[in-house]
Amino acid sequence: MINWYLKVVRDNYANFSGRARRAEFWNFIICNIVITLLLSLLIFILDDTGITMYIAYALVTFLPLVAATVRRLHDTNKSGLYILVGFIPVVGGIWLLILLAADGNYGPNNYGPDPKIEDYYTNGISTKQY
Repeated sequence: MINWYLKVVRDNYANFSGRARRAEFWNFIICNIVITLLLSLLIFILDDTGITMYIAYALVTFLPLVAATVRRLHDTNKSGLYILVGFIPVVGGIWLLILLAADGNYGPNNYGPDPKIEDYYTNGISTKQY
């Protein structure tokens, strides 16, 4: 799980092109939530220092979060502008969540090659058999 988190934060910090697998995106989200919760605990322990650390972390991870979301939308063959759907009251967030949870297109699409196939051939790992 940490490897997926580092792949987003370290290797693809502001990369808005290409595609992101569901595993990459959701493992990043889970790690981000855990780190945010731990920093929230520090707010109660360290007061101002905890708040400063929380804000700094939120600012540092904002760009990778947006980039990973755009690449996840690319995996479903949607434009990165679909991220703006989340601003529609009530239904927008639900619709965006459904788009982010949907399985990506098999094979290459408008935004690049299938990352599952790339992982299968380069690293010998895959969640599907081809």
